[in-house]
Amino acid sequence: MDHLYAPWRTEYITGEKIEGCVFCYISKHTELDEKSQVLFRDEYCFVVMNKYPYTPGHFMIIPHFHTDSLEKLDPKVWIRMSQLAQQGVAMLKEGFGAEGVNMGMNLGSTAGAGIAEHIHLHLVPRFSRDTNFITTIAETRVYSTDFQRIYEKLKGLATEYLK
Repeated sequence: MDHLYAPWRTEYITGEKIEGCVFCYISKHTELDEKSQVLFRDEYCFVVMNKYPYTPGHFMIIPHFHTDSLEKLDPKVWIRMSQLAQQGVAMLKEGFGAEGVNMGMNLGSTAGAGIAEHIHLHLVPRFSRDTNFITTIAETRVYSTDFQRIYEKLKGLATEYLK
């Protein structure tokens, strides 16, 4: 039997559990921005690293307003999310070296949303050869990077790109 170690997931199992919506918790607790790995925030939304990313550098744009319905979102908030998405793509391509970016929303648990009660927009940087055979045959991802260093790099870039 092969063993694959993922020590960074220990916090998921043993860490403190947040009651209620995790995104509302992050939205309200600005004093925890470093711990939560928030890259940017303004009056409409915030940008935060995905704790369990598809690829290193994966982050999300999340409205402060709690809703599971894109159609109920104030158009001003949607426009702001769209502006941040454009700036985020530029940041990932120009500043982070991504060769492409996947961007999207999973609206509802049936559509694949892990946190269905609060909409969020994913930006996932892509690189040539960022997946390999283990992703295909073992449904497992292997990351060869330190996620804290990725956060620090993107946090530095956010001041330049996310405005």
